[in-house]
Amino acid sequence: MAAMPHRVLLADDDRAIRESLVRALDLEGYHVTEVTDGVSALATARREAFDVLILDVMMPGVDGLGVCRVLRAEGDQTPILMLTARVETPDRVAGLDAGADDYLPKPFELDELLARLRALLRRTSAESGTAAQRTLRLGELAVDPAGRRTWWQGTEITLSKTEFDLLELLVRNAGIVLDRTTIYQRIWGYEFGSESKNLAVYIGYLRRKLEQAGAAELIHTVRGVGYSVRPA
Repeated sequence: MAAMPHRVLLADDDRAIRESLVRALDLEGYHVTEVTDGVSALATARREAFDVLILDVMMPGVDGLGVCRVLRAEGDQTPILMLTARVETPDRVAGLDAGADDYLPKPFELDELLARLRALLRRTSAESGTAAQRTLRLGELAVDPAGRRTWWQGTEITLSKTEFDLLELLVRNAGIVLDRTTIYQRIWGYEFGSESKNLAVYIGYLRRKLEQAGAAELIHTVRGVGYSVRPA
């Protein structure tokens, strides 16, 4: 029996980009629903189930960041790939902070977009196919892989999909220094390149949320190598 095609919601107000992506994704076997603005994206995402969302940041009405924030606030954890013409670090950070799982600056290579989609879908498939696992503990920190929830001293910490994946990976390897290449491969499914700040951005956000909960100095940077977690 043939596998059902993955369903993609594409929201971009640039007609040329939208039509180009629809053709390419159709050829790759995806089932694509296209919309032209954030309001339509929200309505469609609420009405139908998708495997992944591709959202342009700059759209009329509600922009991609707004769509992402609303869906995450409503508990929708569908993987989101954000497309943005803004390449400065604060702009990338805004997308990740809104709850996006990945971002891709314009202009982009089609092969890279397809690779990132495959990586997001692999992660989601692996998570849904994993049986319930015991709660991981590191000092006062508790991580529930099955429920995808995290607590510090009994108080729950709200994490995005990628933040949780990163914390779980570090806690499972507590006391071990994980190099950047290993983390990129385990979390994103590919290497971003030596100049990428994607991992550093997520580490920064994860540290901030842990510190706000009172869990300071859990994540340690090993310069020139990577990151490790140890009990505070």
